[in-house]
Amino acid sequence: MNTADFDFDLPEELIAQTPLEKRDASRLLVVDKETGAFSDQHFDQIIDQLQPGDALVMNNTRVLPARLYGIKPETGGHVELLLLKNTQGDDWEVLAKPAKRLRVGAQISFGDGRLTATVIEELEHGGRIVRFGY
Repeated sequence: MNTADFDFDLPEELIAQTPLEKRDASRLLVVDKETGAFSDQHFDQIIDQLQPGDALVMNNTRVLPARLYGIKPETGGHVELLLLKNTQGDDWEVLAKPAKRLRVGAQISFGDGRLTATVIEELEHGGRIVRFGY
């Protein structure tokens, strides 16, 4: 499975920029697996969706709030990197948009070239390892 399998267009105005004060008031999309019907609910109603024997998996990972916007100097194309974790030194695992255009060796420039990144590895799940230079 690749992260690209989950890539879709989502208008910027529909993306939450900050968490809700009352977290259980967040929206919950419920899909009926028999009919394929969708219904909008709130997360505080999730218990109504669980049946005996169901497993509820909690994701308590934190996202590093580090999103960088740059350009490919050779084409002028726009690139977005979401930093996931520091692998060693100046190397970082990232999610990139558009990932398919960032092959090993691709250069990215940020802040008029004061920061650069070079793709040094393509990961199986679709992410990249980049090496920053500054």
